[in-house]
Amino acid sequence: MEFSDQIKQIRTDHQLTQTEFANKLHVTRQAVSNWENNKNLPDIETLIIIAETFHVSLDDLILGGSDMNKMTEKLIADGSENKRAKFNMVSTIIGAVLMLMGFMCLFIKANSVEYVDKNGFLHENFYLLPVGFGFLFIGAFVILVTGIVFLIKRHKQ
Repeated sequence: MEFSDQIKQIRTDHQLTQTEFANKLHVTRQAVSNWENNKNLPDIETLIIIAETFHVSLDDLILGGSDMNKMTEKLIADGSENKRAKFNMVSTIIGAVLMLMGFMCLFIKANSVEYVDKNGFLHENFYLLPVGFGFLFIGAFVILVTGIVFLIKRHKQ
């Protein structure tokens, strides 16, 4: 059974108007109307309130029987969208940290003392240049790839 049919059935079983139903759930009458007309779906918190208020199991509301309904599809899509957002955030933070480490290496190289000791050996932190540029390149690459993947996935939707 579709979610819209379930909401309408719950409301009519309890002999409530859309306004009375909305007041019990602390939403607007328009929200209830949109649910019943399959124009919109409630968030998970509202689903929990519906289940508790009208003594309906969340399984019945979300799954609606043996077939996958729009509510189930929405919850699956929201879950995958949250995972994608977390991945993008973590990837961007990793890229930013790598770039920061690169800038720190270059800053240390620029401010370090280079000298020749009495035996004629040159003391300098030359290795900081390739390491710093490597961190900068890898950090920028991670951020760039994350952005491109994000844009490609958004374009597909």
